[in-house]
Formats: sequence, C-alpha cells, structure tokens
Amino acid sequence: MSRLGTIGARLYRGEVGYDFIGKRKIWYAVSILITITAIVGLAVRGLNMGIEFKGGAVFTTPKTSVSVSQAQEYAQEASGHPAIVQELGNDTLRIQVSELTTAEAGEVGKQLAQDMGIKGEINAELVGPSWGEQIANKAWTGLGVFMLLVVIYLAIAFEWRMAVAALIALIHDITITVGIYALVGFEVTPGTVIGLLTILGYSLYDTVVVFDSLKEGTKDITKQTRWTYSEIANRSINGTLVRSINTTVVALLPVAGLLFIGGGFLGAGMLNDISLSLFVGLAAGAYSSIFIATPLVADLKEREPQMKALKKRVLAKRAAAAKGESADDADAEGAAAESYDDVPDAATAAGTVVGQRGRGHGRPSSGKRR
Repeated sequence: MSRLGTIGARLYRGEVGYDFIGKRKIWYAVSILITITAIVGLAVRGLNMGIEFKGGAVFTTPKTSVSVSQAQEYAQEASGHPAIVQELGNDTLRIQVSELTTAEAGEVGKQLAQDMGIKGEINAELVGPSWGEQIANKAWTGLGVFMLLVVIYLAIAFEWRMAVAALIALIHDITITVGIYALVGFEVTPGTVIGLLTILGYSLYDTVVVFDSLKEGTKDITKQTRWTYSEIANRSINGTLVRSINTTVVALLPVAGLLFIGGGFLGAGMLNDISLSLFVGLAAGAYSSIFIATPLVADLKEREPQMKALKKRVLAKRAAAAKGESADDADAEGAAAESYDDVPDAATAAGTVVGQRGRGHGRPSSGKRR
C-alpha cells in the first residue's frame, strides 16, 4: 500500500487525525475574509461582461499576418470602443467590439479590412443585448431551481441542518468564484455561466460524501458515552479526507491544463471563461465541504438538548476516568449531570442510568443488576 493509502487507512480508523471541528472558528474567519474580499472586488471593479450580454459585433477575419495586438489597436481606433481579439488558428482572428449598432458595425468592418490589408469585407455578426439578458435570466432561474432541489433532497436524505449547511457552502463557493472573476478581469460569457452551474455539482460531491459518513457514524449516538457529535463529525472529515483530496486533484489537473496551458501558453483565450470558473469552483468546493459545511452541521446539532446532554455525559465520564473512578461511577456521574439540566429520557435512551443509588453504593463488579 502506498504511503498516502496508509495515511488514508489510519485516518479512516481514527488512529490519526486533525481537529477540523475544534478549529472551526479559524476556518470561519478565513472564509469570511475571503468572501468579503470577493464582494469588495465585485462592488469596486465589477464584472467584465462579454459581448453576449452587452451587445455589439463580432468580426471574423480571413487569413492575415496582422498580430493580435495590432488588430486590437486597429479595432479600437476604428470603433472608439474597447476590443477583444482572439486568434482562432490558421492565422484568422476573432475581433469583439461591444456597443455597436448595425450601421456602425458596417463602417468598422470596412475600416478594419482597409487597415489590415484584407481584400473585400470582413464577416461581421451582430449580437443584441436582449439575447444576453435572456441568458442571464435563465441562468438565475436555473440556479434558483437547483438550490431549491438540493435543499429538498438533502433535507429528505439526511436532515434539514445538513441541507442548510450545504446551501451556505454553495453560496460561499459561488461568491468566491464570481469575486475572482471581478478581481482578475476575465470576460464573463455564456461559458462562464455554464462553468458556474457545473461547479455546483462538484461542490456538493465532497460535502455529500462527508455527510453520508457522518450520518452513518451518528446512528444511535445517544446510546454511547464515548464521543460527542462534534468528535464524530471530525472523525467523518478525517475518514474521507484522502478521498476528497484525491478526487479534487484529479478534477483540477485537466481544468488547470485548460486554464494555464490552453488559455495562457497557447493563447486560446476563449477557454479562460469556463476554465477559470471550474478551477476556482472546484478548489472552493473542496475547501467548503471540509472547513464550512460539516463544522456548520456540528454547530447546529450541538444546540440540540440531546446533544448537549450527551456532551455532558461524555465529559463527565472522561473526568471520572481521569480520577481513576470505576466505569459505573463514571456513568452515574454522567447521568447525574444530565439530570441536573432536566433533560428527560436522554439518559434512559443512552442506557447509562444504573439506578437511584448514589456514588459509593454501586453494585459489585460481579453482581447482577436489580
């Protein structure tokens, strides 16, 4: 077995682990800081909306020796608006100029052909802003329906606290991804929208894996006095940690190829819109499933009276064990702590009450329960 596999097996068995839940306030603070940075970037810089949303013209040139930078300069001089130029291959160029009317697009196309030394006219395709508005509205509708279905499914398959935590993690991932787009200045296109919708599923994947492990580990949790809910949640994170890392890395590698090699080295800028959203969303989704979603579930569950009572019993039993008391005395002390807080039936369900006898009057170790 590989070293990573050995570590994964030890994490799964609980032999080693990291206290993710215990340090959850640190993760919350980091996430809040990142989210605020993303929101500020979005508010200050805004999104660089593509031509599909703003409207304009797209010019496709035939084979030419003009460079991308030179073509961009020609387009900006001819139109008076910012231009985006992409190399399509076979020495052809795609030139985007926003906010052009039909008449203006014709004049700009003629001027571009003259400046670039192209015989005839350059093919122009007009894009109306209403089409982009329809895409945006459909994207928002799809996002809302998706989140609603996610909440309903998780509430049925697990419980409402997990559904709420998963929803918060999703909003966290989307906010960070959109904020990164604003800070980097990449163009937002329909491909970006597709990428954002795609990462929602990836974001939920690791979260559901941890939730499933947590659900399995907390069956009949009140019938034991060894672990609190938060400790079992922490064991669930550690038990699935290597799996989450492996799946995230495997998913990020091809996306990184699209973003850094395809968009960066090869100059295929049209890949940037979808690859950046996938890259940031996948990384944020893996982070939120470990550091946001599961700690939030633990926080919500620890507020329940039964979980509070369980925690008191567990801590009382550990304190008694540390003082060298018997197991019966430790259980009785835990039951007394629970009774003090007036939590009905929780101790009985846990099977920890040994009778109304006080400490020092427990039954012999070889005796029978009366």
